[in-house]
Amino acid sequence: MCSDEKNTNLYKIRHSLAHIMAQAVQDLFPDVELGFGPPIETGFYYDFKFKEAFDPDCLKKIEKKMKHIIKTNQGFESYNMSADEAQTYLLENNQKLKAEHAKFLSDKGLELSFYKSGKFVDLCEGPHVEKSREIPAGCFQLDSVAGSYWKGDSNNEMLTRIYALCFENNEQLNVFIKERKLAQQRDHRKLGKELDLYVIDDEIGAGLPLWLPNGTVLKDELENYAKDVEFKAGYKRISTPHITKEDLYYRSGHLPYYKDTMYSPIDIDGENYYLKPMNCPHHHKVFSSKPKSYKDLPLRFAEYGTCYRYESSGSLTGLLRVRALSMNDAHIYCTKDQVKDEFKKVLKMHKDYYEKFRIEKYWVRLSLHAQDKDKFIDDEDGWVFTENIVRDCLEELDIKYKAEEGEAAFYGPKVDFQIRNVIGREETASTNQLDFGIADRFDLKYTGEDGDFHQPYIIHRAPLGTHERFLAFLIEHYGGAFPTWMSPVQVKLIPVADVFMDYAKELEELFFANGFRVEIDTSNDSFSKKVRKAITTKTPNMLILGDDERTNKTVTWRRYCTKVQKTISSEDFLTILKDTVSNRKMDNFEDVELLEV
Repeated sequence: MCSDEKNTNLYKIRHSLAHIMAQAVQDLFPDVELGFGPPIETGFYYDFKFKEAFDPDCLKKIEKKMKHIIKTNQGFESYNMSADEAQTYLLENNQKLKAEHAKFLSDKGLELSFYKSGKFVDLCEGPHVEKSREIPAGCFQLDSVAGSYWKGDSNNEMLTRIYALCFENNEQLNVFIKERKLAQQRDHRKLGKELDLYVIDDEIGAGLPLWLPNGTVLKDELENYAKDVEFKAGYKRISTPHITKEDLYYRSGHLPYYKDTMYSPIDIDGENYYLKPMNCPHHHKVFSSKPKSYKDLPLRFAEYGTCYRYESSGSLTGLLRVRALSMNDAHIYCTKDQVKDEFKKVLKMHKDYYEKFRIEKYWVRLSLHAQDKDKFIDDEDGWVFTENIVRDCLEELDIKYKAEEGEAAFYGPKVDFQIRNVIGREETASTNQLDFGIADRFDLKYTGEDGDFHQPYIIHRAPLGTHERFLAFLIEHYGGAFPTWMSPVQVKLIPVADVFMDYAKELEELFFANGFRVEIDTSNDSFSKKVRKAITTKTPNMLILGDDERTNKTVTWRRYCTKVQKTISSEDFLTILKDTVSNRKMDNFEDVELLEV
C-alpha cells in the first residue's frame, strides 16, 4: 500500500479499529494469540489463534466491547523496542506468532515499532488516529468470520479471521451494506443457476463451464455483435486449432516462463503438444504464411479463440476465473506510421462498447517498462516511442489513466481496462498491448515502399475480454435482465385462459417465422403466477392474451423494465420488435426510446 493511502484519515480509522478489535478480543479471551490486523478496501480484519473453537455469535460481544473502549478516548502511542526486548515482551505475554514475526523483521535489520493504546500493545508501524474518539460513531460493523493460514501459507497453522466493515461515517457504511445486499442478489453464480445459464460439473472438471441453452444465446449474441463491429472496422476472421506443438511456445516465450499456467503436455507420436493458453502465436503464424507488402497493412486478424489456462482450484470463481475461456481476440499488424491511428481506434472501440452496455465505472491502467534488461526488451528507443504513442492516444480520447512503471509486457506497454461491478469490486475487463518485440522472434516482416524488409508493430487487443468474464459482469450489471436482442427468450406469450391458446400459437408461429425466440406459458399455473414467473426469469417482453386481444388481433404488451403496459396490434408489436432487435437497442433500460408506430 502506498504511503499516500496510508496517511488518509480513513486508513488511520480502519487501522486503529483493528487494534481496538484485538484489544476487545484480548479482554474477552485472555489466552488468545494475535496474528495480523491490517486495513482493507472495505474495512479491516484481524487474525486470532483461539484456544477453543470461536463462536461467531460472540461478534456482538466484541463489537459492544469495542464501542466501550472507543468512549474511553484512549490514545495511540508509538515507540521502538530492541530485538531482545521485543522477544522477551512478546513471549512473556504469550504472543508466539508476533515473536516469530518480530524475529523475522529484526533479522532483516528492520526497526521494531510498537503501538500502545490503553493496556493494549501491538507490533505495528502505524499510522493511527491520535485519540479513539476521533473514530466517528457508527462507522464500523463486525461482519464475518473465516479461516486463514498464518502468513497466508497453507503449510502453517489455521487461524480465525474476523472481518469488519468500516467507512468514514454511518451513512457510507449503510450505503455499502445496501449495495452489497444488491450485489449478493445479483451474483452471477446465483443468477446463473436461477436463469439456467451455465453449470460447472465435477465430472467435467473445475473451471470448465458448460453453457446451457439460455447461456449459449447470451454468448452467441455477444459474439455476433462483436463480429459485426469488427467487420465494419475492417477485421478479417481466422480460426486456429486448440492444440499445438510445444516448439511454438518456446519460440513465443510462453515456455518455460508461462508453464505453470498451462495444462500439462500431451504426448502424441513422441512429440509434446499443449492446449493453447492464448491465440497470439497462432495469429503470427497466419501472418507469416505468405509474403506481405506494406500495401497489405494494416492487417487485422480476429478470432473468438478458445484458450485453456491452468488456474489453481482455490482461485476459480464462477465465470470470473475459469480454465477454459473464449477470448474476443485480435491482432493488428501495422507500419510505424499506422500504429497510432490503429491503437486509437482500438481504444475508441472500448469506449463505444462500454457506452453501449452502459458501463460507466471504469478506469485505465497504463503499464510501462522499467530499467530492467532481464524483464524487458533492451530497446530504449522502442520503449520511448511506443509508450508515448499509447499515452497520447489515451489523452487525445480523454480516457483517464494511472501509469505504473515496471508492469509492462516484456515486449511493449499495455493498457488494462478496469471495471467495477454493482458493489464496487474491480475486475480487469481487457488488456491491450502495443508490441514492438515479438515480430523479431517470429521473423515477421513485410516489404516496404523502399523495397526492403521491415518488421510490423503488433497490437494485441480484446475489448470484450472473454465471454466468461464479460458475461459474468453483465449478468451482475443488469441483474440478469438483458436487452431483447440478447435475451434467451425474447417474447413470452401468456394466455389468460386455455381457450386463448390457439391465438397464442398463431402468434408464436408469426414471431418464430420472423426469427424471434418466443415461448408460450402452457403450464397449469394461475394467470398471476404465470406473470410472476415471466418477471422472475427476466423476460423482456410479456404479451398478455385474452378475449379482446384475440378478437381485435392485438396484444397487451408489458416490458420487464417498466410497469406500464399498452395494447397494440400484433403487427405493430412485430414491427417494434424487429426495429429493437436489428438496432440492438438497450431496451432493458426504461429511458430507451422504442419505435413509434
